[in-house]
Amino acid sequence: MVCASLTLTIPKRTWIGTVSRNHPSAAFRVRSAQSADAVGVGFVELLAEKPAEIIESIRSFDPVHTVEVFHQEPNRALLQIEADKPILLDVLDKAGVPVEMPFEIQNGQVEWELTTTRNRLSTLGSALDESEVGYVVEHIHAKPEFDRILTDKQQRLIEAALKRGYYDSPRHCTQEELAASLDMAKSTCSEILHRAEERIVKSFERGTESDRTAPRQTA
Repeated sequence: MVCASLTLTIPKRTWIGTVSRNHPSAAFRVRSAQSADAVGVGFVELLAEKPAEIIESIRSFDPVHTVEVFHQEPNRALLQIEADKPILLDVLDKAGVPVEMPFEIQNGQVEWELTTTRNRLSTLGSALDESEVGYVVEHIHAKPEFDRILTDKQQRLIEAALKRGYYDSPRHCTQEELAASLDMAKSTCSEILHRAEERIVKSFERGTESDRTAPRQTA
């Protein structure tokens, strides 16, 4: 098994490539996505100053079938988008590689974190090469067993939080300051921290449970 981090560049001709570039400060957080035949459906959290304008822009593209708004605030909206099969889903389907959710699309680019076999990673590379998606492999390392707790992104954020004193008592760094130091949206920072902390706590609990159930040795 290997862990890999990729930065992808979405073609400008696609609707998400165009919309995200037209609104470079907006973040499209894909929480879940699936495809069937030639259609893709995604549950997306849109983080932007004027989400209503962006939603109308999305609806104007012919490949977009429906945009259902579940919730909307001044700087945030929850959407379900049904469209012609997005190029990213097409690549994933061809490679058979699962990607860590959620992932964000911003200004025509997206970062993927994934864990897979070397063969499937190679297949993913071939699928990307055959597509119009540009990509750069940021990190790749062997993962011989499923014992690694955090993803690369979570690991980097936890290390930064520790270094800046976020977990000190009293704290020397707020979550907003931590996010700013990494040029990251506060909501993104909060979600990644929450998921990382959840993994750490559950891993600790599994270890504690193992200790409780392990046979005790006597002298």
